[in-house]
Order: sequence, then C-alpha cells, then structure tokens
Amino acid sequence: MSQAIVHSRAQVGVEAPAVTVEAHLANGLPSMALVGLPETAVKESKDRVRSAILNSGFEFPPRRITLNLAPADLPKDGGRFDLAIALGVLAASGQVPAASLASLECLGELALSGAVRPVQGVLPAALAARAAGRTLVVPSANAEEACLASGLSVLAVEHLLQLAAHLNGHTPLAPYQAGGLLRTCTPYPDLAEVQGQLAAKRALLIAASGGHNLLFTGPPGTGKTLLASRLPGLLPPLDEEEALQVAAIHSVASQAPLTSWPQRPFRQPHHSASGPALVGGGVKLLAICGRSQFRANKAN
Repeated sequence: MSQAIVHSRAQVGVEAPAVTVEAHLANGLPSMALVGLPETAVKESKDRVRSAILNSGFEFPPRRITLNLAPADLPKDGGRFDLAIALGVLAASGQVPAASLASLECLGELALSGAVRPVQGVLPAALAARAAGRTLVVPSANAEEACLASGLSVLAVEHLLQLAAHLNGHTPLAPYQAGGLLRTCTPYPDLAEVQGQLAAKRALLIAASGGHNLLFTGPPGTGKTLLASRLPGLLPPLDEEEALQVAAIHSVASQAPLTSWPQRPFRQPHHSASGPALVGGGVKLLAICGRSQFRANKAN
C-alpha cells in the first residue's frame, strides 16, 4: 500500500485539535516533502524520522514521499508529530499494517536511535482522544499524565520498535495501568500567620465561603499580597474537573510531565504589569483570535 493515514493532535493553548498525518509514496527521485503549515521544529522531523527508521532496523523507502499534516490552515509546531510521521512512512511502505492505525492517536518525539521522547500538552490531547473514542499512544514518561483522562486506553512506548511489534502482532502491548499521581499536600500559607487586619481577614473568609470576588486596595506595604496569598488555603480541595483544568494548563506550560495531583494555583503579577502583559499575546494568540473571528462572521 502506497498511502497511509495516522491520527495525532496539535497544541493550541489548552486545546488539542485533531491532525491527520497523510503519507504517500510515489515513483520518482528519492525525496521527502512535508506540507500542511509546519513550523521549523516540524520540518526538522524529516531528518529525525529517517534516522529513527534506519536505526530501528526498518527500510526507509527510496521513493518520493509526500507527508501532509491536515488541516492545512492549522499551524503545527514541536516534535509531537514525529511518531505519527514515522508510522505513516512505515505503513505506506507496507512494513506495518495500515488498518491497525485507524483506532490510534499518536504523540511523541523521536530520537535518532528510535527512542520515543516525552512531549508537552499530553493531557489536553488525552481528553480529546477520549472524546473521539480512540486509543492514545504516548511516550512512557507521559503515560501517567495521559491516564488522568479516566476511561481512556493508553499505550506507553519507549521505542519505535516496541510500537511496530505491537502493530504487527508480534508483541502486543497491554493498556497502561496507572499507578495514580501522588497527592502531595504542600501546605498553603496560613491565614493565622497574619497579625491584625481583622476586617480584611473576615472579608477573605466571606469570599472563600461564598465564592465571591474580592478586591483589595491600599498603598504599598499594607499587606494586600500577603492576605491574597492566603486565600487558596481557605478554599476546599480541587474536585476532578477543576484539577483537570489546572493539570491541562500545567501540561501545556511545563517542560516536565505532571507527577503529582495539582493544587490550587496562586499567581502574583507585578503591580505595574499592563493589561496586554497580563493577558499575553504574540503571533499564536493573534492567529487563534483571527480564526475565531472569521468563524463567527461566517456563522452570522
């Protein structure tokens, strides 16, 4: 078979839109073309995938290879598509069965040796894969985090050979059994440590018990930040939905896989920060807002 399709997920904020990796082999001079609005890290995947396939003992097809990352108008970045691209090439060349890829979604960066390295943003992709009803293939280092999406079947792999053996039926992989993230209870700052400020402390208690917003005003040095940092300790523990939201942000923003159950976050921006600095921005945000506005106008 000269064509194969592999499912994966991009990262857009805390969302994980679906990406279809299409691989096609044609006659002609050996080459590899990657299309579908890939950024630099994705373009470099061609060299990583080639070395990973050869060093894993597979044959890299000496043909004209075209790889399309659909949808074409969605920017793709990072090394999260390496594993899906490698599987697409192997399936299109008949080295793994293409039919076995229909129910899988793959995430993972490949080393030149074929080892599968962890990536960011696995939890949003896991929640999206669960909604789509597919099995998620992730690096072993990300498996525990992916299992936070309860009810999702997760395959943890450490090497491209391991996944190829599973797809070919030689050594089937069992779904990953989560050990559960550590519920580390790091103590929050205690409100009892604040001396005086009786009216402000009472306002904190009322806001925490009733779920109200709270605004502190006053000159510098009067204890506004000190009091505000005590508010998370007055709130109840995160429920599952809240914890997944916090964990999804951690998964996208942090380089390290999630290892413990998240706690309520507290952020302390500088008082001189401007509105744009608080919200954030850049090319990605402008592109996302532009697409959303286009869809809204089209719907109207």
